[in-house]
Amino acid sequence: MKLFSGWTILCCLLSLQYQAPGNATVADAHPYYVSVTEIDYNASKKEIEIACKIFTDDFEQTLRSVYNTKIDLYKPADKKLLDRQIAGYIEKHLKLYIGGKNAVLSYAGYEIEGEAAWCYFSVPGIQPFRSIQIFNDLLYSHKEEQVNLVHVKINGERKSTRLTFPGTDAILQF
Repeated sequence: MKLFSGWTILCCLLSLQYQAPGNATVADAHPYYVSVTEIDYNASKKEIEIACKIFTDDFEQTLRSVYNTKIDLYKPADKKLLDRQIAGYIEKHLKLYIGGKNAVLSYAGYEIEGEAAWCYFSVPGIQPFRSIQIFNDLLYSHKEEQVNLVHVKINGERKSTRLTFPGTDAILQF
């Protein structure tokens, strides 16, 4: 469910605006902190499909501080434990409300793409809706410069919002 190809464009544009000092590369300098959450309502399945894209280095550091243990998204020592840690963290820091009720996320797994991790969730049994409330403070504890982009697609209509620290909530109407 790799929906947001603009991620690469955004990172390139941000890196073009930054000149790394000395011999450091732009990747070493890492001047931006961005996550992208794609939320897509699949009407035929009556299911919300969610994909979160997060820089692996920031995500690993955040998970290390939360769980006080070594975290390696590329080569996990215990994949099942890491899956529980990822699910636990994201379920605490990304919440969706439909009709005022919490939509419980169901973790499907993660994959690595370049320098980012895609984390996948779904929410089954969701009747059609026209409004969604989103709480998202992913990685805010890691960097106050964190920007969380959220894109929601319902019946072909797409709306987006940007959350920056300390902002955590958005309501999108369709």
